[in-house]
Amino acid sequence: MPGTGSNYGGVGLLEMRNARFRPDGVLEAGTALRHQRRFHFLSFQALPWLETTFRLTERLDGTTGAGMTNDRAFDVKVRLWEESDWRPALAVGLQDFIGTGLYSGEYVVASKRFGPLDATVGLGWGRLGTAADGQNPLAALSPRFEARPRDVDQGGSINTFQFFRGANAALFGGLEYSLPPVWSPWGEVDGLRAKVELSGDALRDERGGWPARSTGLRGEAASRVNYGLQWSNGWLDAGVQFVHGTDLLLRLSARLDPDRVPEVERPPPPAMGARPEAPAADPEAAVAAALRSIGFRPVRIRIEGQVARIAVAGGRQRTLARAAGRMLRAAQPHLPPGVERIVFSWRQAGVEVARLTLPRSAMEAAARGDGSAEEVFYASRLEAAGADDFGLIDGGRGFSWGLEPRFSTLFGDPSRTLRWQAQAVVGARAEFGHGLAVAGSLSQALAGNLGNAPASDSRLPRVRSEAARYAREGETAMPALYGERIWGLGPDVFARVTGGYLEPMFAGVSAEVLWRPQGREWGLGVDVAQVAQRDYDQRFGLQGYNVTTGHVSLYGDLPWFGMYGVARAGRYLAGDWGGTVEIGRRFRSGIEVGGFATLTDVPFRTFGEGSFDRGIYVRVPLDLFGIETRTVTPLTVRGVTRDGGARLGVDNPLWEVTREGRARGFEEGFGGFLR
Repeated sequence: MPGTGSNYGGVGLLEMRNARFRPDGVLEAGTALRHQRRFHFLSFQALPWLETTFRLTERLDGTTGAGMTNDRAFDVKVRLWEESDWRPALAVGLQDFIGTGLYSGEYVVASKRFGPLDATVGLGWGRLGTAADGQNPLAALSPRFEARPRDVDQGGSINTFQFFRGANAALFGGLEYSLPPVWSPWGEVDGLRAKVELSGDALRDERGGWPARSTGLRGEAASRVNYGLQWSNGWLDAGVQFVHGTDLLLRLSARLDPDRVPEVERPPPPAMGARPEAPAADPEAAVAAALRSIGFRPVRIRIEGQVARIAVAGGRQRTLARAAGRMLRAAQPHLPPGVERIVFSWRQAGVEVARLTLPRSAMEAAARGDGSAEEVFYASRLEAAGADDFGLIDGGRGFSWGLEPRFSTLFGDPSRTLRWQAQAVVGARAEFGHGLAVAGSLSQALAGNLGNAPASDSRLPRVRSEAARYAREGETAMPALYGERIWGLGPDVFARVTGGYLEPMFAGVSAEVLWRPQGREWGLGVDVAQVAQRDYDQRFGLQGYNVTTGHVSLYGDLPWFGMYGVARAGRYLAGDWGGTVEIGRRFRSGIEVGGFATLTDVPFRTFGEGSFDRGIYVRVPLDLFGIETRTVTPLTVRGVTRDGGARLGVDNPLWEVTREGRARGFEEGFGGFLR
């Protein structure tokens, strides 16, 4: 029986966590509402044994005892071992270990199932030990465990010296019972769980100065016993609870397994016909016309004996295998019957990003049902991009445009949990050959309250923290207008130069070089830019702030669970020097989930609330919804938006342009041959 969600996010009882976990990769977002408290959370089962949670809490202002403020925190829970017939599952966790420390606590917890009954017992420290059932058992190991620092800082710092410290610790535990199906007028209701817990947290709220003080608190709970009823199905959790002896709480969350995204019904791919009995009068022209009809832009087609070399640009396919499959289906009726090998040159943004040699007979067999996408994958050969004159040919001219929604968010305003703005953005791109292009966009604000956020109080150059003013004065704006050249310097070596209005807040010139060996697990890039800050109306004016920024970036595939990492070092927009580490995971559906953190030479107190830049992101390919498109929609959640560690945002960074042409991307998407 799967675990159910807790009020603070993550799997647990009510307010206490247990030793249960979601299936690997599951994302869960939800909210829990009670008097003077609202918990909004996003949890990710990052690895089979690692649960991570970002939580934003709207709470009573503990300093004044009245009014509301907000608090952001990160939690982790690690499985030490799984349950067996005789041994309980065991986990250890850190609550609010990156945050202000108001909810900071640590715990060790065990859970054992007895049929429909799941029993949990644990020991908590910090906020989870405020019930003070006894002395801290770790004090017997060292006196340093007896004292727990009680500073409330800017938030964001990792206070490792606090872990498992304090004079006291508290027991917690509870029972979760899976009820049999219950009759209702709408049919049987299955998936109900009854929960009861003894909490180790003796506080209802922070009135009285917690955590700076541990005595004389006025916000103590009337009862440590919480109980409730929760319903769960394959994707939704809903519950009603009575907590602290005084408060009714309502909880609702939804979850998604990125490896098992519900299939959207879509039309089958075009049939792959038989080879023509006789060649067309001009097969190269016929293939070119067929490719144009399905959205490709033919760059060069050359048929010589048994080999057809086909270079295309554009297209609506996100992965190399899907683009190759659609190309061959369209070309099949027009290729001479003697052609056995197709050398497919896939080009994006004016440059060849992949070179794939595809056996025609293997694709024909798979389309008939006599073979498979796996066989096509293993019979194909991926080569270095831009390794010869065919790979470096002129990409020709083209024009594209699109209309899309854009959603901007801002956390960190104490008066509002979330500031947001919805925009409609229309963009266009014209390519003139040899990798040269001009692109731009116009935006119109539709709704939101982002523009009402208070002015920045940053002590650094305000390169990002004036987002509210940009939103307020740029309701009708020009987010970008630039000229660009992207081209190949040699085998798997790419270059980009972009000049103009690069992003909503900065204009200037940006240059980048990327070495990305397609068969290796890594890539190395260098970028540098000279930029000036744009006026708040995001039109043609500039402000007086100028900066040189740039980074050396190392990209790498990790050998576990489809994970990857990015490490950057260099100078950021506020003139600070430092580095960024990003860890992400890509699932078979194409959904990516990850997090990043940036540390620079800006002291935490100068940085301001949050202490350093970090966040989590989710990237969702829109083709999961049945739309044939290469567009991937990103959602980035930062605990707070400040100026330290801010990077320039340029369209078409080379890693994103070229990554689907790598061996890792080809392997992950090989099923696209038959879609």
